[in-house]
Amino acid sequence: MFQLNIEPLPYKHILSTRVDVIDYPHTTQKIMDWAHNGQSRYVCAANVGVVMEAYDSVIFQRIVNSADIVISDGMSIVWLLRCFGAKNASRVYVPDLMFKVCHAAATAGVPIAFYGGLKADLQVLCDSLTAHFPKLQISYAYAPPIAEPTPMDDEKIVQEINASGARIMFVGLGCPKQERWMVEHKGRVSVVMLGVGAAFGFRANCVTQPPNHTQNCGFNVLCRVGQHSVRLGLRYAIRNLRLFGLVVLQFLHLRDFATGKLRSSKMSRRW
Repeated sequence: MFQLNIEPLPYKHILSTRVDVIDYPHTTQKIMDWAHNGQSRYVCAANVGVVMEAYDSVIFQRIVNSADIVISDGMSIVWLLRCFGAKNASRVYVPDLMFKVCHAAATAGVPIAFYGGLKADLQVLCDSLTAHFPKLQISYAYAPPIAEPTPMDDEKIVQEINASGARIMFVGLGCPKQERWMVEHKGRVSVVMLGVGAAFGFRANCVTQPPNHTQNCGFNVLCRVGQHSVRLGLRYAIRNLRLFGLVVLQFLHLRDFATGKLRSSKMSRRW
C-alpha cells in the first residue's frame, strides 16, 4: 500500500513525521515535472494538526511519511525545522502554493482538477481562478457527498478523473481524510494530488484567513479561537502545547520517537 519517497529531498523529522526542506519554486517545479510526465504522486502539508495526528496514529504517520513531498505548511513547523538544523527552512503555505501551481499550470497548458469542498465554494473558486488565469484549464471539479462512496461509485470517480485529462488535482477533504484518500488513489489516478485542506474556501473567499502578520508570527491559533467556538479554540491550544512538550523531549534527546520510549529509566519515572 505504501511507497517510500525515493527522491533525495533534504528533510527533518518532527516527532516521527518527515517534513521536507523545500520552498515554493522547487515544490512547484517538481509538481509540474511530474504532471508533464503523467505521474501519479501525492503531496502532504505538515502543520501542527497533521504532526499530532501522525503522532497518535502509526497508520496515518506512514501515509504522510510515504508522500512524495511533505511541505511545511505552518510557521510552527518552520521554526521546529530550523531548531533541528534546517536553517534555510521556509514556509510553503497551501493556499499560496495552490495559487502558484495554478499559475504554472495555466502558463504550461496543464489541465487541473478539484476534488472536495462544497459545491458552491468550488464554483466560486473556479470562477475566481479563471478570472486570474484566463488560460487555466479546469477539466474536473467535484464536491463529493459526506458519506463514503461505494466501491462502484469510487471506481466511477477514478474513471472520470482519468478521462478528464487533468494532470494536477487539488484534494480538499480535510485532515486526515484527504491524506487517506490520496494514498488509496495513488497509482489509480494519473494526476499529482495535493492535499489542500481548507484552501478551497480561502481562495474562494468563503473562509476568512488569518492576517499575514498573524500567520508569519505563528499565532493562527488565536484566530481560530476568534473564528470558532471557545471549545474548539481550546482544543487547538492544547494540541499546540502538547506538541511543544513532546518536541522538547525530542530536542533534548530524552525520547526515541521511533519506538515511543523514553531513553532513561529515571526520566521514565519522572514523566
